[in-house]
Amino acid sequence: MACCHHYIETASGDAGFTIDMSRITFGRGVMSELGDRAKALGMTRIGLFTDPRLRALEPVARALESIRAAGLDVDVYDEILVEPDSVSVMKAAKWVEEGKFDGFVSVGGGSVMDTAKAAIAYGVYPVDFMTYVIKPLGGGAALPGPLPPHIACPTTAGTGSETTPISVVYVEGLGFKLPVVHRQMLPAEAIVDPTCTYSLPTTVIACSAFDLISHALEAFTARPHTVRPAPDRPTLRPTTQGANLFSDIIGREALKLAGEYAVRAVADSRDIEARDNISWAATLAGIAFANTGTHAPHAMSYPVSSLNCEYHATGYADTHKIVPHGMAVIINAPSVFRFTADACPERHLSAAEWLGADIRGAGCDDAGEVIAKRLIWMMQQTGMPNGIGGVGMTRERAPELAKMCLHQPAINNSPKPIDLETLTGLYSNAVSYW
Repeated sequence: MACCHHYIETASGDAGFTIDMSRITFGRGVMSELGDRAKALGMTRIGLFTDPRLRALEPVARALESIRAAGLDVDVYDEILVEPDSVSVMKAAKWVEEGKFDGFVSVGGGSVMDTAKAAIAYGVYPVDFMTYVIKPLGGGAALPGPLPPHIACPTTAGTGSETTPISVVYVEGLGFKLPVVHRQMLPAEAIVDPTCTYSLPTTVIACSAFDLISHALEAFTARPHTVRPAPDRPTLRPTTQGANLFSDIIGREALKLAGEYAVRAVADSRDIEARDNISWAATLAGIAFANTGTHAPHAMSYPVSSLNCEYHATGYADTHKIVPHGMAVIINAPSVFRFTADACPERHLSAAEWLGADIRGAGCDDAGEVIAKRLIWMMQQTGMPNGIGGVGMTRERAPELAKMCLHQPAINNSPKPIDLETLTGLYSNAVSYW
């Protein structure tokens, strides 16, 4: 079995891996440190990204107070969409280009941080949007140079975007999401203050928690870095390089924390121990997948979100219909992990155990069912929809979803090959679970 010797070197594979990380400050109340951190990075005029809803709430007020107390100039951009698209990113990039900033701060969830990372890149080095988008659909061009420092301050507990050089954006004209990935986009620092999550609605906490769970699961079960072709030179090694020994450790801890605290964090908003630990788990999972990449559950989520025309999750702004990202990921995940389990069954069983499953007596042939059942149980406990059918997708739409998903580069990071027929089957099997 492959997992017994997961990192066996191959003739053409990459024997090494590289770890990229932001500097991280974590703890209750650490948002008050933002101004001092920004000043230490040499910032004097700061561009702060947030969204219209957060603009009037306490996390942004605390961020601005800290920045101004440090004697720094700040301007705020709050026109960010909950699900960013290429038009909104380029609008923000224009603000960056014209603002004469020497540093940036983002305060918000994944949409805010993803918009900030991409807008900084396009604002500092202006080009057509598709130029920096990952190949094969995008140009895959390298950024010409470094970017000003960016401090990311998450207000949700799931995306891990504060620790990644990745921005996922819906591309107008194509009709689906694609990633922009460049090492220079990695935030210089992350300030993770779990008190920012205490007032979040339960659905938002649940979706965020499942995003982090799938980040860690996908990182742990991704194809090993040793089977990815070695780069022509070391500096061309990709950021999302496949499973590796470092991300294994980080992902394991994230899954253990999620297994203990995710359901609790959703069940009781007063359980600050649970919300603190989910915030930490989200940051850990972000570090893990930033250095491995995601695979099928995330790739499959984007068509579900893009093609949604009727579902609106509670707890989210009423501006448009939305299947939140973490929800779109997890409603596909049980189907995927049933499929991928035989590629590395021990890893799937270990992950299930870390999430709280009883694996006594389970063998390698049971791995897919064990991890799927644990995820389904957690979905039921936290009010997630019953598969993609729960958000309005039918089995008849599986071929359409699969065709759109084939464009996602994360598919190639799966531990098993995935083609159009396989994807159609995975979507069909994700229509309902109970």
